[in-house]
Amino acid sequence: MRVTRAKVAEHRRSILSSASRLFRERGFKDVGVAEIMQASGLTHGAFYGHFRSKADLADEACRDACAEGLERWLSSADLSDILDRYLTPAHRDDPASGCALSALGAEVARQSPELQKSYAEGLKSFIAAMERHMEDGTPEARHRQALSVLAAMVGALTMARGVAGGDPELSAEILDTVRREIRDYFGA
Repeated sequence: MRVTRAKVAEHRRSILSSASRLFRERGFKDVGVAEIMQASGLTHGAFYGHFRSKADLADEACRDACAEGLERWLSSADLSDILDRYLTPAHRDDPASGCALSALGAEVARQSPELQKSYAEGLKSFIAAMERHMEDGTPEARHRQALSVLAAMVGALTMARGVAGGDPELSAEILDTVRREIRDYFGA
């Protein structure tokens, strides 16, 4: 029985979605192809009809996760809206559905140059999206501000996740403090 093109595209989308979620939740090394395919509702054998390798899938899943997050940012009314959704305990506690920049950052540093390039492209897109919310100065100044705010946000989320189980109060303090400081500085 032949599978329609629409069904092939649906299967590929399911694989990408499962991989993106699992990679953000547990990292590239701790997730196998068999697990991704099972989460997709497909057989392990079907994998190679869609991707050449796990590395190929990881690259596409990284791009997919960045695009998903960017879509949410672009729908945000302003910087305050982004801060209120990003620097929260709910986002901290759900890396599988959250920001790829934070969830995959340390992982990407140990991956192929191709995957690092995809991550860099995603990062540049987030910086450009953040620049829309920077109102003062030259385009270069807005770019520097956007980069600084994004680095503070991703860093805060990463640190808050790192201590959430061992010191929940510190985790909450990190999120609250960085959110307030950015808001105060930019009047958001």
